[in-house]
Amino acid sequence: MHPALLAIRDATRGTPFERDLWLVGGAVRDELLGLPAEADFDLVTQGSAIDLARLIYERGGSNLPVTYERFGTAMVQVEGASVELVTARRESYDHASRKPTVEAASLEEDALRRDFTVNTLMRNLASGELFDPLGIGLRDLGERILRTPLDPAATFHDDPLRMLRAVRFRWKLGFEPVAGLYEAIRAERERLRIVSMERIRDEFVKMLLGPEAPSALDDLMDLGLYEVFAPEFLPMVGCEQGNFHHLDVWRHSLLVLSKVDGRDLVLRLGALLHDVGKPPTRFVDADGNVRFFGHETVGADIAREVLGRLKFPGKEIDLVVRLVRNHMRLGSSPFFTPAAARRLLRDFEGDVERLLELVEADAASLRPGVRALDLSQIRDQIERVAKETPVKTLQSPLSGQEIMEIAQVEPGPEVGRLKSILTEAVLEGTIPPDDKEAASRLLRQATHPS
Repeated sequence: MHPALLAIRDATRGTPFERDLWLVGGAVRDELLGLPAEADFDLVTQGSAIDLARLIYERGGSNLPVTYERFGTAMVQVEGASVELVTARRESYDHASRKPTVEAASLEEDALRRDFTVNTLMRNLASGELFDPLGIGLRDLGERILRTPLDPAATFHDDPLRMLRAVRFRWKLGFEPVAGLYEAIRAERERLRIVSMERIRDEFVKMLLGPEAPSALDDLMDLGLYEVFAPEFLPMVGCEQGNFHHLDVWRHSLLVLSKVDGRDLVLRLGALLHDVGKPPTRFVDADGNVRFFGHETVGADIAREVLGRLKFPGKEIDLVVRLVRNHMRLGSSPFFTPAAARRLLRDFEGDVERLLELVEADAASLRPGVRALDLSQIRDQIERVAKETPVKTLQSPLSGQEIMEIAQVEPGPEVGRLKSILTEAVLEGTIPPDDKEAASRLLRQATHPS
């Protein structure tokens, strides 16, 4: 038993809560499936969860609890774990909100309000007794079936976020949706519009980082859920690429996604979005060749819009957009020069490996038989240049003040123009990094060519 649960069990010993405290949801499900436990627990009681939280706190078992009187719930931090305490309840929903009106109820009634039958199983914290309040949770778990306790349309209508959770659990656990479950999601998908983008993002990220991410993301497309939060993905389906590609843009993007580090959210987003600019830039030339000129620039703008809508942090958005904008960069020249390596190091600020992994995954997802991309020369050049010229030196050796003094110019755009000339000279290798003397000579030549 996790130390957090042991601490709560000890804190409630000898109280009315001792025999009325049940672990419920994912922790019980995953234990029975033999999956590792996460430090995130749900406990239900037929008593007052608010009183329970205060009791645990007063006995030194937790931090100061956060309580939600309206819903009869409380959050506590115990032994490094987040624990939600809930009073067993029944719920009713207003059409315009996913926040329910609640009233106290039995454990069996509490199970009916939950998302899936496999998440209704309960284990008594004191005795260890396993309780299947609906009588079908254990069977569904054994048969690996995903079923809602109530009619699926009602379950998804009440809390539309459960539609995304259904897809995530299907692929995370390897369960099969019961007949009618996915059809209910299609019918209720517009209800997802009442859910905040932050909550949608969180479920989307869990799928994106999951072991079966391409399958889960493809289900979202098939169910029409992207219409609500990422309609820019829709034109990717059926957008044929021709030439070296055997898949449409959507399938190709999912294949690229499957080939990059599954723990790196920025890289996974970059893989999913790298070709999102292809549908609006697609055209067929006179020879019948499919072209997508500028799709990386258009795609970067679309990526920023999608990720901004989903409320991703600004820094993550900038990193993903940079990947999308530059994913064609390494294929534009037959030879990767030291100057190109210096520019790449400067632009990616020590994060070049992400771009290289994306480019390799993209190339590996072309039509079978297409010659494999070899980035060894590029990697060697980058490594050599990085040793010779640290990234921090890939800039003008002279400050703005020094430029004004040498060139005899006033503060303004001219200073920026001259600084750019010196930076370009460093990148091209015309002057060494940090060489103020060479920079001064070049600056005098540029401003006094005679």
